[in-house]
Amino acid sequence: MNSQRRTLIEQRTTLDPAAVLTAARAFFTSRNTLYAAFIDQVGPTHVTMRGQGGEELVIAATPANDHTLVTGSSYLFDAQIQRFFSTLPPAEVSA
Repeated sequence: MNSQRRTLIEQRTTLDPAAVLTAARAFFTSRNTLYAAFIDQVGPTHVTMRGQGGEELVIAATPANDHTLVTGSSYLFDAQIQRFFSTLPPAEVSA
């Protein structure tokens, strides 16, 4: 797949990276719908999952100064990533 067609979404949260990745695995694998995803790879800062038709979904979490930056990337799962991000406690980041 052409990576330029993917959607990249970002969110800042107060959770630590490990908690974000645990929450992502629980959120996406518990879906009993067309948009369920199954774990493909797990690393210390990311989890990749596969969904319908082998569609890849990537969630990454990296520590920042006073928050965790979470990114999600997929071509098909952008609405589900937004839904997952809405479950994370937001971090207030000063400009």
